Amino acid sequence: MIAPSDLPRRLLIVSDVDSTFIGQEVIELIARRAGSESEVAEVTEAAMRGELDFAESLQARVATLAGLPVAVLDEVRADVTLTPGVPELLAWAAERGHVVALVSGGFHEVVDPLAATLGIRHVRANRLEVSDGILTGNLDGPIVDRAGKAAALEEFARAEDIALSATVAVGDGANDLDMIAAAGLGVAFAAKPLVADQAQRTLPGPRLDALIPLLENWTP
Repeated sequence: MIAPSDLPRRLLIVSDVDSTFIGQEVIELIARRAGSESEVAEVTEAAMRGELDFAESLQARVATLAGLPVAVLDEVRADVTLTPGVPELLAWAAERGHVVALVSGGFHEVVDPLAATLGIRHVRANRLEVSDGILTGNLDGPIVDRAGKAAALEEFARAEDIALSATVAVGDGANDLDMIAAAGLGVAFAAKPLVADQAQRTLPGPRLDALIPLLENWTP
C-alpha cells in the first residue's frame, strides 16, 4: 500500500490567459471591431513590458470600446484559440488531481465560457460595463491588476486547501509578476524580458505542455 506521504503532491496551476493560455489579446480583438486595434495594441505592449500602470492603461484601452454592441463579444469568443499544448496540459493535470485556474487582465465575458467548456472552475478577470446592450467604455467592479492576480492565486489555493508552496503561476507580462513571486514556482512563458528575469523558470513557447516535464521534476 502506498502511504499518503508517498503520493504526488496536489498542485494548483494558475495561468494568465491572454498570450499565455490563449494565443490572442482579447482586448485587441474587441478593439478591432471599434477601429482602435492599433492604438490598443501599442498600449497593451507597453503595459506588458511594465512601462505603464496596468490599471490606468486598461481603463484607457476599454474607453475606446464605448458604443460597441455587446453582441460583438460573441464574434470575439469565436476568434479565440487555445495555445498549443493546453489540452495536453489539462489532461495531465486532471489525471493527477491537480487544479488548473485562470487569472486574466482580460474579461469574464470571454474567459468564463472558455473555462466552462474546459472544466476550469476557478477564474478571475475584469468585467465590462454594459448599458442597454452597449459597451459603455468602463469597467464594472475592481480591476484585476498585479495585486489582484496574486490575491486570486492565494484565494484559489485556500479554496482547494493547497499550500502556497504547491502553487504554480504562469504568465508572460508585467501584470503577472506579483503572482509569479507569490507562487511556490513562478514560470515565465514566451515572456517579456522583465518577466523572464524575475521568474524562477522560463519556457520559450510555443507549447504550454512544456510545463509538464518541468512540474514532473519539481518538488514543492
